[in-house]
Amino acid sequence: MSPILLKIDGAKVQAQEGMSVWEAAASVGIAIPSLCLHGQLEPYGACRVCMVEVEVKGWTRLVASCCYPVEPDLVVRTRSTKIDKIRKTILELLLAHAPDSPQLKAMGQEYGANPNRFEKEASFCVHCGLCVRYCAEVKKLNVVGFVDRGTRREIGFIPELAAKECWNCKECFPLCPTSALQAAYVLTEALYAPHPFPKS
Repeated sequence: MSPILLKIDGAKVQAQEGMSVWEAAASVGIAIPSLCLHGQLEPYGACRVCMVEVEVKGWTRLVASCCYPVEPDLVVRTRSTKIDKIRKTILELLLAHAPDSPQLKAMGQEYGANPNRFEKEASFCVHCGLCVRYCAEVKKLNVVGFVDRGTRREIGFIPELAAKECWNCKECFPLCPTSALQAAYVLTEALYAPHPFPKS
């Protein structure tokens, strides 16, 4: 399999077929921020924080680097005034949902995001899907999932399965960049009364 040559931030990069732009950048020490990417999970492209600008034959467009495959002679820009402005806005929107998330606050500070730019909609969930995908792809349990659509979308546990599986697992908890997952679990546990979840 022949290597694929591309340029990332002006540097020539040799990548392998099947790699994403994010992976190619990481292979040479170029960091692209992301909230929904995890090494054990399939790329999801939900958070859009990893947005970069790619140029092919003079045509440019913005893509999610975690999902966009490398190709010969691709030109990638991971930082620019345009990209930083987009990331800043995305982070401001996410901070409106999870204003107390340490991870979001740190990323927001790097890009000069104003946490008060948008009206607070404290759902605490930023729809990164890490918990849902980890439970489905790694644990093969499908205990947690998305409920509803659009702006009403949120995560929820299936009580009967959660009572059986989650109390002795909770591997998805550290993946959550906000407090949404833990809060949803506690709510599910409370609603499951008078048959509370077992305690470890």
